[in-house]
Amino acid sequence: MLLPQRLNYFAFSSVMDSRHHALAVVFLAFFMQAVVEASSWWSLAMNPLLIPEAYIIGAQPLCGQLVGLSQGQKKLCQLYQDHMQYIGEGAKTGIKECQYQFRHRRWNCSTVDNSSVFGRVMQIGSRETAFTYAISAAGVVNAVSRACREGDLSSCGCSRAARPKDLPRDWLWGGCGDNLNYGYRFSKEFVDAREREKTYQKGSYESARVFMNLHNNEAGRRTVSDLAHVSCKCHGVSGSCSLKTCWLQLADFRKVGDALKEKYDSAASMKLNPRGKLVQVNSKFNAPTNHDLIYIDQSPDYCVSNESTGSLGTTGRLCNKTSEGMDGCELMCCGRGYDQYKAQVVERCHCKFHWCCYVKCRRCTKTVDQFVCK
Repeated sequence: MLLPQRLNYFAFSSVMDSRHHALAVVFLAFFMQAVVEASSWWSLAMNPLLIPEAYIIGAQPLCGQLVGLSQGQKKLCQLYQDHMQYIGEGAKTGIKECQYQFRHRRWNCSTVDNSSVFGRVMQIGSRETAFTYAISAAGVVNAVSRACREGDLSSCGCSRAARPKDLPRDWLWGGCGDNLNYGYRFSKEFVDAREREKTYQKGSYESARVFMNLHNNEAGRRTVSDLAHVSCKCHGVSGSCSLKTCWLQLADFRKVGDALKEKYDSAASMKLNPRGKLVQVNSKFNAPTNHDLIYIDQSPDYCVSNESTGSLGTTGRLCNKTSEGMDGCELMCCGRGYDQYKAQVVERCHCKFHWCCYVKCRRCTKTVDQFVCK
């Protein structure tokens, strides 16, 4: 439960008319720095125009109306109009998973009501920023790969991945799998386009941020690739499974989120050396690979609201009085204390299994104690 100043992605309507779009463009141009604009393609997650019916044959494409696309991304939009819906879905998936993974943390991946999506907090090259870039790039791989499999995109189809060498000889390879190769390549082309278009002086902070963003985008994509697996279906009389057909399948996206959260916890702190290259702050640790997350700035204080850093603070956040973890009132409320109040919650109850085969439940209302940070 979030207060109005802390708008969760699913807590506000995604319906924005053209005037809202225009205001968002003006707002970004005036207030946001180039570093924040790098993440603005995420606004496709909130764009109501991204529906198949919007792309009418022979009509002017919507690419010029979409907020936040770089010139290169607009060109890709013109060439692959039918992909835009799935880029938006990938962004939604990434945002939703980010909010799940950080639901009990002081920073909970909240979105704000403008096209920058995450607001000024993305100006800081923190480990939270690293996670958002990785999970969003992963979301696009996931959405596009599966859209190929479903036949929803004109330029790709089922996976053509090579047969795994360890697959038993009598198992068939060739079921319609998720097209990871295409999804990976398209995500790299589209998501990285804005970063690659930038030209900053070597050794500058901005150039370091570009490298950081590109690295974390790639880490997100590789995590999807690493977790993809072979899935098989049995054939045979009475389920004898005398024959199997197998294909490549992406892992459930929750597993991707879990893996990237682990990488967030062990992310490598980087700094610019005199030659303008990013190197690890602590040389005693192993150098990060392309599968790891990296960051260049320390995280801001998420305890208190700070407009300049984009921190929303934790005032008004629900906390768990009995927990000693990050969701506990002591840590979540940063020592400020908390208020207690009664709340009515609705939940499923008196569930019964009916043959065959469904469960029917009632909906019961009960009063519970809730605790909110001061």
